[in-house]
Amino acid sequence: MSSVVLLPYAPSSVAVARQRLSTDLQGSGVFTAAIDDAVLVVSELLSNALRHAHPLPSGMVRVAWLRSDDHIEVAVSDGGAATEPRAGRPTLSSLGGRGLGIVEYVAESWGVRHDGDTTTVWAILPAPSQSVNGQVAALREAG
Repeated sequence: MSSVVLLPYAPSSVAVARQRLSTDLQGSGVFTAAIDDAVLVVSELLSNALRHAHPLPSGMVRVAWLRSDDHIEVAVSDGGAATEPRAGRPTLSSLGGRGLGIVEYVAESWGVRHDGDTTTVWAILPAPSQSVNGQVAALREAG
């Protein structure tokens, strides 16, 4: 399963991306906790792109995800910024600067790719299916 969504360079796009990702992962049987983590990471990556980077030449941002057997890669592409995305180490009283630290904590790995004027920040998270010993968890609801 994979999706690519072009969204307006606007704060309202965060909610749209969250909803689309959540719906796709629910439809593919991913555990709710893993969905919550993936949605959190997409929110952080997209919010950072909107706050710190430029839009793509189209005036949009691109959000993509790819689900493999037991992982999901999420990625946000933008028009780049003057600085490289990195996890900050804010003080307890800081009002911001925790986003990529959260991504670093939740994801198995994350990084930045550059392709011309496009910057993509990606993260890989565990995304186990709702199955136990090969049986779908929904079977227990069947009684």
